[in-house]
Amino acid sequence: MWEYEHSVETSAPRERLWRRWTDVASWPSWNEDIVRIEMDGHFAVGTRIVMTPPEGDKVTLRIAAIEPGESFTDEADCGDFTITTVHRLTPLPDGRTRVTYRTEITGPLADEVGPALGPQITADFPDVLAALVALAES
Repeated sequence: MWEYEHSVETSAPRERLWRRWTDVASWPSWNEDIVRIEMDGHFAVGTRIVMTPPEGDKVTLRIAAIEPGESFTDEADCGDFTITTVHRLTPLPDGRTRVTYRTEITGPLADEVGPALGPQITADFPDVLAALVALAES
């Protein structure tokens, strides 16, 4: 298994952050690594999301779990390995919110592909979270 986690803290209300996440069509406005996004339904477990990055290789995800207002999990089934990302909002005692992205690569080829592919997938997490938080704070 390969894993990576990145978090930021913000004064933005959880509800505002959650609205940004559930408005999948707007993801390209705060995630520079998405130039086009398509969804085959509503923001719900089982819905497929197809993201097109600048280099053009489409990425297909499936929403695997949702805890409304708190977290959602997406998965990319790549055959011999699965890429799972948990997006979580954690309330902090001071009224702020911790925003976390956590990615795991699991499956028979995870130890082989994880060290090369994982850092490529997660390299933009600091920038993506910073952009999300800036938008939610404005």
